[in-house]
Amino acid sequence: MLIAIHHRHESYSKEWIKYCNENNIAYKLVDCYNSDIMHQLKDCDGLMWHWPHWDHKASLFARQLTVSLETIGKKVFPDTKTAWHYDDKVGQKYLLESLNARLIPSFVFYSEKDALKWCDETTFPKVFKLRGGASSMNVKLIKTRAEAKRYTHKAFGRGFSVVNRKALFADKFMEFGMHPGVKTFTGIIKGFLRLFISTDFERISRREKGYIYFQEFIPYNSFDTRIFVIGNYAFGARRFVRANDFRASGSHNADFDPAKIDLRCVKLAFEITAKLQSQCVAYDFIFHQGEPLITEISYASSIEVYRDLPGYWDKDLNWYNQKFIEEKFMIEDFIHSLS
Repeated sequence: MLIAIHHRHESYSKEWIKYCNENNIAYKLVDCYNSDIMHQLKDCDGLMWHWPHWDHKASLFARQLTVSLETIGKKVFPDTKTAWHYDDKVGQKYLLESLNARLIPSFVFYSEKDALKWCDETTFPKVFKLRGGASSMNVKLIKTRAEAKRYTHKAFGRGFSVVNRKALFADKFMEFGMHPGVKTFTGIIKGFLRLFISTDFERISRREKGYIYFQEFIPYNSFDTRIFVIGNYAFGARRFVRANDFRASGSHNADFDPAKIDLRCVKLAFEITAKLQSQCVAYDFIFHQGEPLITEISYASSIEVYRDLPGYWDKDLNWYNQKFIEEKFMIEDFIHSLS
């Protein structure tokens, strides 16, 4: 057995490599961006590559490379069932609705006429989202019918930038206020510079237009519940909403006490993951009339987010009060799939 690993700074690959070295697992480092990647992988049984949604290069070919490797019988992490819907909220809508999963009522329109008609007939507020974006960057509460129509005209006109520079800058200030230090202060400087200097991702990405996507607004939620399932294990935390806001993702304010997590979220996460046949899925839950609802899903999150968690659950909801590294769960599950 030989595992190929694409190594990237600040990704899961650091711990994957460490695990292989400590457990005498044969592996080789590869570069998925090279044109000869198929030749590099010729003698490998599987590929592990943590590619992020903000990598414009990976977004061009990661899914296609995955399908190509699966076609010839090689295993990939993340595989197609795990990542085809990554950073695609519209795709997730169709997927979760097909499973009758508890998704927040969601609405997508590909015609300006149909969207405007819906605006006239529905109630507000609603939550507007672009199909891509993390940390609530492209999420806004639409409070009035007039505002919804303005967004609709823009969606079918000039469209929206995939990067909200002002929102990113504000987030850096919020993070510094909560965790003052050299790292977060540097983040403010970088955020300020990005107000004037676009990134490669922003320059290459096309504007989001030709569709508009809304979700029902579910009030009275002071936090969401993030549950991450990897193979036979799950872990999670509650994330509190930002001050004077309704968004929890990216707030940098979390509670890691497992006793405060509603186990129905954990149970649902395991059940849906089994139906999806995914290697790993992170779910964001909020509550409506006492019942958990899914806002969106992902296959990955920022590394080391869960290092402070005290433990994890298994499929039978047994609790293990011990520290863990999520990347270890990933590679152990991947090795098991190879054998």
